[in-house]
Amino acid sequence: MIKKILIANRGEIAVRIVRACAEMGIKSVAIYTDADRHALHVKKADEAYNIGSDPVIGYLNAHNIVNLAVASGCDALHPGYGFLSENPVLAEICARRGIRFIGPSAEVIRQMGDKIEARKAMIKAGIPVIPGSDGNLANVEEARQLANKIGYPVMLKATNGGGGRGIRRCNSEDELIRNYERVVSEAAKAFGKPEVFLEKCVVNPKHIEVQVLADSQGNAVHLFERDCSIQRRNQKLIEIAPSPQLTRAQRDYIGGLAVQAAKTVGYENAGTVEFLLDSDNNFYFMEMNTRLQVEHTVTEQITGIDIVQEQIRVASGLPLQYKQADISYNGFAMEFRINAEDPQNGFLPSFGRVTRYYAPGGPGVRTDAAMYTGYVIPPYYDSMCAKLTVWNLTWESAIERGLRALSDMTVYGVKTTIPYYKEILKNSEFRSGRFNTSFVESHPELANYAIRRPPELLAAAIAAAIAAHEGI
Repeated sequence: MIKKILIANRGEIAVRIVRACAEMGIKSVAIYTDADRHALHVKKADEAYNIGSDPVIGYLNAHNIVNLAVASGCDALHPGYGFLSENPVLAEICARRGIRFIGPSAEVIRQMGDKIEARKAMIKAGIPVIPGSDGNLANVEEARQLANKIGYPVMLKATNGGGGRGIRRCNSEDELIRNYERVVSEAAKAFGKPEVFLEKCVVNPKHIEVQVLADSQGNAVHLFERDCSIQRRNQKLIEIAPSPQLTRAQRDYIGGLAVQAAKTVGYENAGTVEFLLDSDNNFYFMEMNTRLQVEHTVTEQITGIDIVQEQIRVASGLPLQYKQADISYNGFAMEFRINAEDPQNGFLPSFGRVTRYYAPGGPGVRTDAAMYTGYVIPPYYDSMCAKLTVWNLTWESAIERGLRALSDMTVYGVKTTIPYYKEILKNSEFRSGRFNTSFVESHPELANYAIRRPPELLAAAIAAAIAAHEGI
């Protein structure tokens, strides 16, 4: 069994992993930059080490992080999500240095991180994929010819992309020509590779993903699905498990597809297979995330399975504790990403000191947070500062519990998305359980977009926040 884990991440996910380690009797090691010296994960871990003054580079230096794992006596490394979590180089370095990587193999990470290779693997497995290019596009002319063949709208996507970046919808040939070089540039800057491919755009789909677990003995199971259709600019805001929009037959079908996908690529550990569901009830494979998801909490709430602890067990070489027949779900759970943003001002980032913070409680309420009263939210990272998860027996009662918990949650000193989520939960379309990925864009009134700020004010606000943080 693993004895000591270095957590190659920060924020609430690092705290989450520390807690799993504590319950398993495993020592935890945190890493932090100067900007994170007062962060909660630093306070909670058994040991913590500074990885430099730059707020970002330290979390992205795979060699230094693994060297630290070795020097501090760790026998495993958990990458969390974001940063290097889906970087095969980190997994390879861990393997060379005798550190167990809590995730799939480097080969699988590389294969599923390449959207073209992932499409090929799914086609081979008999899993439906969205019509599109067979490989990377050579130039804009090839993209134009293919788009004319399969019909508009189409999506240009970075082959090695993720997290909603490197994606542009094109509704016409003119838009395709204008966006092609932009997506190539975005792919090169964000992911280090300029390759892009093209897919038919599934208009206003439902975004459904399936949590899978697989061990080194060839066992694989699914933990049912999550509905991630409530999103803004391809970034998820509210996640729900199970989806209130699926029938039992659809649930069984998509769960089987996800397990089949995992077995096809020889997957080990926790992963998520993402699908789009169109208006004709056709499921299409979109991608596979080879890491722990932000929204794993809702799956834990409906199944009672601790996914992080299962990750650690699998990385230790142990078999899964469950067969598919042993896994059931109960009730509905929703996770709200509490972002330090101002929805009434175009979701302008809101960094600074949290002057008061109160986490809600009561039955069926869970909070995963990186903040506390007096904590200064740094301007260098993702704006998510907490996750609020609620559970209840029925869809309707889960909504009401969500409203109550959001009302109880108190954050002063910075703006957050809490009021915005309350408006969503009051909306009749959302409450009916019938929504798709266009929900946020089609309901701008929920965020009160009457006040807009130009991009130069956004840049100025961020610069001011950075200056204020560095002066603390």
